[in-house]
Amino acid sequence: IVYEQEGVFIHSSCGKNDDQDNLIAGILRVIEKENEVVVDWRPLDETLDTSNILYAGKDSSSVVEWTQTPKEKCSRGTDRPSSYEAEWDMVTTVSFKKKPHSNGDATTHANRESKWSFLFSLTDLKSIKQNKEGMGWSYLVFCLKDDVKLPALHFHHGDSKSLIKCLEKHVALNESPHDERVLLVKTQKSLSQSFENLFDEPSYGLLQKWKKDPYVVTMGKFSKVTNYIVGTLRSSDQSNQRRPPSEMADFFNDTIPGLKINQQEEPGFEVITRIDLGKQPEVSRREPVSVEEWAKNMDSEGRILDVDYIKRLIFKGGLCHTLRKEAWKFLLGYFPWNSTKEERANLQKRKTDEYFRMKLQWKSVSEEQEKRNSRLRDYRSLIEKDVNRTDRTNKFYEGEDNPGLILLHDILMTYCMYDFDLGYVQGMSDLLSPVLYVMENEVDAFWCFVSYMDQMHQNFEEQMQGMKTQLIQLSHLLRLLDSGFCSYLESQDSGYLYFCFRWLLIRFKREFSFQDILRLWEVMWTELPCQNFHLLLCCAILESEKQQIMDKHYGFNEILKHINELSMKIDVEYILCKAEAISMQMMNCKELPQTVSEILGIENSSVTPDSDTGEDESGAELSCPTSLYQSISTPVIAANGTRDGAQQAAETQSLTPA
Repeated sequence: IVYEQEGVFIHSSCGKNDDQDNLIAGILRVIEKENEVVVDWRPLDETLDTSNILYAGKDSSSVVEWTQTPKEKCSRGTDRPSSYEAEWDMVTTVSFKKKPHSNGDATTHANRESKWSFLFSLTDLKSIKQNKEGMGWSYLVFCLKDDVKLPALHFHHGDSKSLIKCLEKHVALNESPHDERVLLVKTQKSLSQSFENLFDEPSYGLLQKWKKDPYVVTMGKFSKVTNYIVGTLRSSDQSNQRRPPSEMADFFNDTIPGLKINQQEEPGFEVITRIDLGKQPEVSRREPVSVEEWAKNMDSEGRILDVDYIKRLIFKGGLCHTLRKEAWKFLLGYFPWNSTKEERANLQKRKTDEYFRMKLQWKSVSEEQEKRNSRLRDYRSLIEKDVNRTDRTNKFYEGEDNPGLILLHDILMTYCMYDFDLGYVQGMSDLLSPVLYVMENEVDAFWCFVSYMDQMHQNFEEQMQGMKTQLIQLSHLLRLLDSGFCSYLESQDSGYLYFCFRWLLIRFKREFSFQDILRLWEVMWTELPCQNFHLLLCCAILESEKQQIMDKHYGFNEILKHINELSMKIDVEYILCKAEAISMQMMNCKELPQTVSEILGIENSSVTPDSDTGEDESGAELSCPTSLYQSISTPVIAANGTRDGAQQAAETQSLTPA
């Protein structure tokens, strides 16, 4: 309990025959729990029957009826937990429609008071209206996100400002530009909290925690993010049915509603039929780009001679580790590809000055200032929490008082100064960690991270539009690739691929080993062979797992469990080969649907506006980077992960620019 105040009244207009309000005295508390903060008001009556406290189901967008509490529900034999603490976790919104009484005249004063009891989570708070009454005491009105207004709370003993100060420790409150009496809740912190525990423990241990306490421990956070995406994607038809509780309860527990998936086709999806992509071609990979190859492609002033050629080399084989510190700066856009060595040195000097000016901004904030800056305080708290658990098994970050951890912290805090609107959201430390590991330099790592965040920014924005778009695009691609597998996933309530959320959010950072991520990211940063290549990587992983999922008839819970347990078990070279093969399949398709063409950025004069059109009469070919495959013709690593028989010759063959 972080705040408690007696003498907080509700003025009820439930009087029988007079116009005066009934004064209902109560206690207001703010309770800090492990995963959320709850505001609770209840009448001051020791004989209060807790069955009259009103609860609403989780994720309900509008609640217009009172719902029963654990005491009442248990008497009816429901399987929800009866613990008072557990029930709090399911409360989000309450509205105030009176319960009918069989004998209204006989209702006691205590029962009449208890009907007004309420509690809600701060994550559901939209605004607070504050005012002064002529009688001398202040009152506050809480408005929730579904526009439900709770009864005004009158502070007869004063001190409503203490409550506001307490709440500001947990949410950011800003004065409304339209009404100075209204404080609006900024949702950035709640968004950050939505990502908490999203990435933790991808193996079976996570499943055990979900089963033990799915809402409080982990799924509460995962479901908030997932439900937002699913709720955005699904149609307005609310008649869709959930899977049988007997199957669902084993994994998610019936106390977590909102994960049902609308199996109806989303408007705008093309019905892809009668399109044969043909057989996936054989694709192989080469050895990483060497220091010698890099140096040969640079003139005396340090300019890259053939940018497209060097990108193709990196796409086909990645980089040797010695080159990464320099090459990543080009791939991420920190260094212009056409810059000279001298120009890059001057750029670094300017960027160093700019970085330390921003770093000084948060370094010079005093403790007193920070007490009055809740957003900065929140960013710092979340960053410190995440830094202490980011890649701690890597030697660069392991141990206490590790200088790598200090740099990780300082760069993330400085990024908050660079982009204060976004600030810090959980998951961003995962994106910075490999960059800092490679750069081994605070300033260079910061500006490379800035460039990476420019690409990833939409993933972390409040509305998560980037995540929604990518999930829709992934559905399009997978449906074209294998409509039968898509239909199977839909039949198991998994058609919107929300189990790929983590893959997309932090670009597979938790799915591959640390060294494999370095390889995967540098390949993706080439932006070859098409745009949104990371979505084809998702398709490659899912297609690789299709046989097991379908042959073993995995249901909703088994699919999610199986996908989560793939972490650290995926062969990066095999998946890169497979994703490239899929891209070639689609690029060579003469009946490629318009939507897929736009997703991959392929210009194709014979693109079909829908899937029912026949072959293009002009016979026009796809405009795609076929030179990618023509110029690097002697691969070393085959798609199945084995060495090609022509390896020895390939290692001695020199590659010339296309």
